[in-house]
Amino acid sequence: MSIETELKLRITPEDMRRLKRHPFLRSLSLQRAYNQPLYSIYYDTPTLTLIQHKMALRLRRVGKQWIQTLKGGGKISGGLHQRNEWEAPVPSEALDFEVLKATGGQLPKGVKPHLQAVFVTDFTRHTRLIDFEGAQIELGMDSGEIRAGKKRHPLSEIELELKSGTPDKLFKLAQALLEIVPLQIETTNKAEYGYRLFSPAFPLAKKPHLPTLDLNQAVNTTLPELISASFAQVQFQVAAVLAEGDEEAIHQTRVSLRRLRVLFGVAKQWRTGPDSEYFNQQFKLLHAILGKLREWDVFINQTLVAAVKHIDVTTLLKASEQERKSQSILARQHLSSIEIQRTYLAVGSWLHQLPTETESDSMRHFLRHTLKKQLKCVVSSGEKAASQNEHDLHALRIACKKLRYTLEIIGIAQHASLVKALSNMQERLGRLNDLSVAHRLLDSLQTRSRSTAIRQLRNVIEQDRAQIVAKFDGDWKLMRRALRKFSPEIGEG
Repeated sequence: MSIETELKLRITPEDMRRLKRHPFLRSLSLQRAYNQPLYSIYYDTPTLTLIQHKMALRLRRVGKQWIQTLKGGGKISGGLHQRNEWEAPVPSEALDFEVLKATGGQLPKGVKPHLQAVFVTDFTRHTRLIDFEGAQIELGMDSGEIRAGKKRHPLSEIELELKSGTPDKLFKLAQALLEIVPLQIETTNKAEYGYRLFSPAFPLAKKPHLPTLDLNQAVNTTLPELISASFAQVQFQVAAVLAEGDEEAIHQTRVSLRRLRVLFGVAKQWRTGPDSEYFNQQFKLLHAILGKLREWDVFINQTLVAAVKHIDVTTLLKASEQERKSQSILARQHLSSIEIQRTYLAVGSWLHQLPTETESDSMRHFLRHTLKKQLKCVVSSGEKAASQNEHDLHALRIACKKLRYTLEIIGIAQHASLVKALSNMQERLGRLNDLSVAHRLLDSLQTRSRSTAIRQLRNVIEQDRAQIVAKFDGDWKLMRRALRKFSPEIGEG
């Protein structure tokens, strides 16, 4: 068994041709580039048992030779694909289970009699072996298609496979290529595209989950795993926004970004440097751009919808939908930009060059300082917010978010009551923030023809705000009660 480590990048056919001719690649090449047609048949059961076990079985024709490969397990970290691989030549275009057994590969029980061809990949790979900063990397440029019956999916991608050296070099090479042509990290492999062609009911990739945190583990082991998983959530949600663009996808992307920014804030105590500040700036910018889009979503789907029973909002709704459309275009342009890909690749490189030496501090000890600081911030902000000043209420909302996300990341069950209290407070303060934002958006919609509707809506907004603010003292008392029960000495109830 070997472990395949590769980074996949999407590229247009036109940019692929440009990159092939670029002198940068020739300057790194250890041997002359060559073209090779690759035809692969993927097998599974009619009910897709193998893919449900996160496995892929294929026969690939390379020249006159057939190669049988079973892939399984592994992970994706920052876009880097790492999978177990059992591969060996077979005598003909037929699965050979004896050869599979000899290589150490093992299929799920009972699937062999039910295996059938489900799709094929048919492409030409332009390959060159290069030396980049001391690492040997095989660079493959794939052009062709994936077929399942009469269905087709065009294929144009780059695979950077690590032959020797450290994984961070794959990201650094990709960063260099990005300065030549536009590229995008590809988190979906060829097999998954094939399965989607074969079965329309094949589920899309599930949102990545944060790993279960072991507070006794060392910081240098645990924190990178948490950041990597949180970063994967951001990539997943950004892809969902580009594919769907609905309000929920935007909201979930912003939640994932906040969680990632909290983790980078925690990481500053452990590993400082310009990279962390760059990441924070880029993710803050992305959060702000998506925030402007979400502001119009909330204004249309909550504020205006709630006001319909009191006033006529027809003219405001039409103008708001146009503003929302403009913000959606800007957001999608940014999410598809080269700068976002630069950020993705920089995070991937950073994650794969973190120090691995033994840490003296456990996560339990390391996080105490963070939690104590966040607790103090919530209490301080809450006391100031008793004045019901808009600025102080906003500061309390942010403080509650940071503490809540840290607790959710830690996943301590015995403090679920505090997480719930923080969530409830955050929801009420979030609604107050939405109402404040609504006033600002109405300023941008102000025209003579809309003045009456705007004045009426402002009155409705202020009535709603007064009702929420009136309940603040009671909400804060409940919050203080939950805070008193919480011990920042993690895991000590």
